[in-house]
Amino acid sequence: MNLTQPSTENVTFMIEGIKDKLRMVNADAMKPEHFNTDSYEDLVYLYEMVMKREAFSPSEMQAIVAELGSLRKD
Repeated sequence: MNLTQPSTENVTFMIEGIKDKLRMVNADAMKPEHFNTDSYEDLVYLYEMVMKREAFSPSEMQAIVAELGSLRKD
């Protein structure tokens, strides 16, 4: 998938990928429609960082979820 262009489809792809990788228990809290392309670059950076890692500590998981929360649209 080409993530260089901001689009709703790319946002959906990245959010779903992050949720799968983190095995989020409350995945409904992070629905793709809660995000838009305004902070697209930050979302791409977070997605790429999450996909590179094999495992996360509990504190890293909390930080990632907090960052996702800050990227949500109001």
